[in-house]
Amino acid sequence: MPTVVSKFAKRSFDKLEELGYSKELVSRGLIGTALLAYGLKLSYPYIKQHLERSQSTTNENKCDSGLSRNENNNLTKAIIEDPEEKIEKIIIEKKRRRKKLPGLNLEFILQLKKLIQIMVPRILCEETALLAVHTTCLISRTFLSIYVAAMEGAIVKYIVRKDVKNFVLMLLKWFGIAIPATFINSMIRYLENKLALAFRTRLVNHAYDMYFKNQTYYKVSNLDGRIENADHRLTDDISTFSSSVAHLYSHLTKPCFDLMLIGIAMARSSRKMKANIVMGPALATIVIGTTAHILRIVSPKFGQLVSEEANRNGYLRHVHSKIITNAEEIAFYGGHKVEHAQLQDAYSRLVNQMNNIFTQKLWFIMLEQFFMKYVWSGTGMVMVSLPILTVNSLPGGKTRKNKGDPEFGVSERTQYFTTARNLLLSGADAVERLMSSYKEIVALAGYTSRVAGMFEVFDEVSQGIYQKTVVSAERNDGGILEFKNGQPVAKGTIVCSDNENDMSISLENVPVVTPNCDIVVSSLTLTIAPGMHLLITGPNGCGKSSLFRILSGLWPIYGGTLRIPKRSQGKPCMFYIPQRPYMSCGSLRDQIIYPDTRKEMLSKNITECQLREIMKLVALEHIIDRDSFDEIRDWKDTLSGGEKQRMAMARLFYHKPHYALLDECTSAVSIDVESSIYETAISMGITLLTITHRPTLWKFHTHILEFDGQGGWVFEALAKDAQQKVPISKQSLFHNHKPFTDAPEMTPSAVSA
Repeated sequence: MPTVVSKFAKRSFDKLEELGYSKELVSRGLIGTALLAYGLKLSYPYIKQHLERSQSTTNENKCDSGLSRNENNNLTKAIIEDPEEKIEKIIIEKKRRRKKLPGLNLEFILQLKKLIQIMVPRILCEETALLAVHTTCLISRTFLSIYVAAMEGAIVKYIVRKDVKNFVLMLLKWFGIAIPATFINSMIRYLENKLALAFRTRLVNHAYDMYFKNQTYYKVSNLDGRIENADHRLTDDISTFSSSVAHLYSHLTKPCFDLMLIGIAMARSSRKMKANIVMGPALATIVIGTTAHILRIVSPKFGQLVSEEANRNGYLRHVHSKIITNAEEIAFYGGHKVEHAQLQDAYSRLVNQMNNIFTQKLWFIMLEQFFMKYVWSGTGMVMVSLPILTVNSLPGGKTRKNKGDPEFGVSERTQYFTTARNLLLSGADAVERLMSSYKEIVALAGYTSRVAGMFEVFDEVSQGIYQKTVVSAERNDGGILEFKNGQPVAKGTIVCSDNENDMSISLENVPVVTPNCDIVVSSLTLTIAPGMHLLITGPNGCGKSSLFRILSGLWPIYGGTLRIPKRSQGKPCMFYIPQRPYMSCGSLRDQIIYPDTRKEMLSKNITECQLREIMKLVALEHIIDRDSFDEIRDWKDTLSGGEKQRMAMARLFYHKPHYALLDECTSAVSIDVESSIYETAISMGITLLTITHRPTLWKFHTHILEFDGQGGWVFEALAKDAQQKVPISKQSLFHNHKPFTDAPEMTPSAVSA
């Protein structure tokens, strides 16, 4: 390919010479065109910004003639905006408002320092051992490079002298040194990968500990709005950051060793030639410093570009995940066109950002390669030629005019030139890697910002500090919520009872508030004692499931006091069962004892015979007959809807909590099996808090909590023969009601009667 290009260039120059244009004139024209194009590229953003400002001013002047008047007779201006551009603007601005754009600043250094302390927690650890071995290999590779350069110089010297014997010996040495050299090269790559994996393991373990601390995995996606795709940051971002750090360590350490040791070797060679050892390095320092300063000035902000690309890539994954999660609902609605449009729009934004990065790299790499391959090469030629051109004496006291042994002088100069040229090439490669490492450091700033930002959010969320962009003070009806810096303040308290005999649950003036600060119930006061089986009813969105989330501690309490009993050893206080139970990955035994492990099951002295009895209580013994307890399947798809709900009730009978929070948990179970399950739960001493629309379950409860959907509620005893919904009396709203604290005993026989 280069031969074809050179022939084409030669023919083109010959043709132009025939037309009267000299090669010098054409070369100047090409260079001038390239410089003009690069100048236009640099000035284009400023010109575009100036034109956009002028255009916006013109549009405002045009819109003045079309002003309309609103209700207050004030002039208003109608602005028409493209919906797609508006969506993109909202998404990008939303991300930018959350955090400052990453870059090479003090914040980046502090964030990187914290992450390094996680990756290398101690002076003596596995990571420091890998770093020590890796550094040793890098230094060894530099010494081998210098030794190989000296050997190649000696080989060329013996070729010039026509010394076959020494040439063969040096060639055999050259092949012999190739074995350890190739091993060291392979070892460097191996240790770099091991370092990246070790760093990733440390970060992942730390991230998982934070992710599952204080239910952060739930709160970060439901109560906080700063991280939309935690899965992407926990996997791809940590992996990319770890690989970038390990790779950057090699690309910064080895060039520094190369420059230091190669500089010493070249100084020794110059002194051997009796040349000035300061002139060459001074020239190289001036040229490299000047070109580096120019590159730094014109370098695009790769950190911001890479961070934005990661944001858009993460958003694309988020859209994919949303479609997979809600595939059934989308299929029922036939909303594939809307989802396809959103997916295509997210991908288009990612493509635009990647094209922007490619364009920025095109011009920057062109200038970078011009400096590194041509300017530096020319400087290197001058450095290598200075000792030969400026010195008359040769090693051993001979002069260039000495005719006694002319081959000796030529061979010595050839050896010096070959050795110095190889060393200079290695040094130039080291400087080039240091220069290119600047881009990698800027890119690392983007990855560091995302990983460190994730850890920061995890830490704040675990402490109950949330940030939600949808918060609005307009929703604060009656001043129930207190806002600070645009965020609601959780003023409520959760008190765990120290009295082991007090197992009641009490709410005192606790508002039911959603994460979006929608006030469902302004104040709720009631006490639930053991044996007080509570039926919770009301229209959709009235706060039934929200109450369960508050009792479980998933949602913050923005006022009042919640008193809950202390967890007894081996027996949970509350156990929540939703309408669609979660089936974990594992064996059939794991589904029954979830979230316990087999080891915890054995510590409770529970045998498989007892598990079999539990399965009979929920009419699932046919599954045991079909599969063993050690059978591993995808139980989410293996079990039907009713079987999964009965499996969740089996978990309830296994754990035997004090309170069971049942949220439509038997809607797919037949009425006879459902009645048997509720009778069994009551006989085990489990207090039921049930959300249901089935009137057949009313007879299993002693009290009712009814929400009206407008913020009002009623808490009262339930008649034993109650079979239908009791209407709410306007006179028995919460502000006139006193909570019940006495719970009549209820036996299974009374229930069945």
